[in-house]
Amino acid sequence: MDLSFSPEELAFRDEVRAWVKSALPAHLAQKAEMDAEFSHAEVMEWHKILAKKGWAAPHWPAEVGGTGWDAARRFLFTEELELSGAPRLSPFGLSMVGPLLIQFGNAAQKARYLPKILSGEEVWCQGYSEPNAGSDLASLTLRAEDRGDHFVLNGQKTWTTYAQYADFIFVLARTNSEAKKKQEGISFILCDMRAAGVTAKPFLTTGGTPAFCETWFENVKVPKENLVGEQNQGWTYAKALLGHERTLVAGIGISARALLRAKRIAKETLVGGRPLLDDPVIRQRIATLEIRLEALRMANYRALAGAKLGHAPGPESSILKLRGTEIQQAAMDLNMFLMGQNSLSWYNEPNVVPPREQWVAPAFNYLRAATIYAGSNEIQKNIIAKMILGLPG
Repeated sequence: MDLSFSPEELAFRDEVRAWVKSALPAHLAQKAEMDAEFSHAEVMEWHKILAKKGWAAPHWPAEVGGTGWDAARRFLFTEELELSGAPRLSPFGLSMVGPLLIQFGNAAQKARYLPKILSGEEVWCQGYSEPNAGSDLASLTLRAEDRGDHFVLNGQKTWTTYAQYADFIFVLARTNSEAKKKQEGISFILCDMRAAGVTAKPFLTTGGTPAFCETWFENVKVPKENLVGEQNQGWTYAKALLGHERTLVAGIGISARALLRAKRIAKETLVGGRPLLDDPVIRQRIATLEIRLEALRMANYRALAGAKLGHAPGPESSILKLRGTEIQQAAMDLNMFLMGQNSLSWYNEPNVVPPREQWVAPAFNYLRAATIYAGSNEIQKNIIAKMILGLPG
């Protein structure tokens, strides 16, 4: 198995790097330099720049507006975007419901939704988790009552990321409460966020961002044509959705950028007139994290090499998610440690934290959730134990 990139792939990486540097508007590049939080409008501005280039959905088939790139080029593209600090596009349309519609949607649904997802004209959010249905998602209780030509939705979703900006939400809803197994009787439904009875209320994270919402559905009418696939088969589609782009879950570029920032802080922070980087304990801690990141990179390369040979990523992607999010958190832990008491100040507190580092504390707080979202790490450990180690479930 060849874990190295070809000369053509390395040339592609250089092309992407150069284009991103030239295409990122100055005001976004300035925020990227600080790893600052981008507003929704700024994310969509970058989305439309990528869409104009034809690079907004690298994992979509070329016939529906994708690039036609293989797994290696998609990985290199994503890593370069992460390393640049550019705004990360919302995944809900491009990486979740879009690929699902390509796989399971009917012709009318593809024609209606895919072009506007690609262009950024319409924004999506996800309606999966509920107050009492997170890791045990099959316990969801949002009801979709069949009224012949439409459904009526009643219930609540939570952790609906940036729902306050979304035009549409895709939900898992219970359409058969008499099913023998709780995974049965669930349907995958598309709902207009502007429909009567839909209410999204954002709340602040400890990172200071209005990233999440509570979303309520009160007698919301949804036309039958918004049902994706077959009724009561939504659990199958949900599992397929979560499987898209599994080779990209490690977040190599995110951790690499955080590690570069840790080195910069250690070099610029003086203690007794000497930089922290001169301390052998500090150098050892940085080196240890860098070794862990390199090991993760090699594991990701193995998954990519398998994908290039036509092997679909399997349960080993749980290893990438598990270790990747742990390293992201460890990298921000290190940044906080190196900043010392300055790490306790907030990002808008003047004359305390160097401007380039003012977003360390919010990022540290936000990434506490990394080991929970996209399938908690405890669930990933169960998958690894059962599917890789062969332990009884």
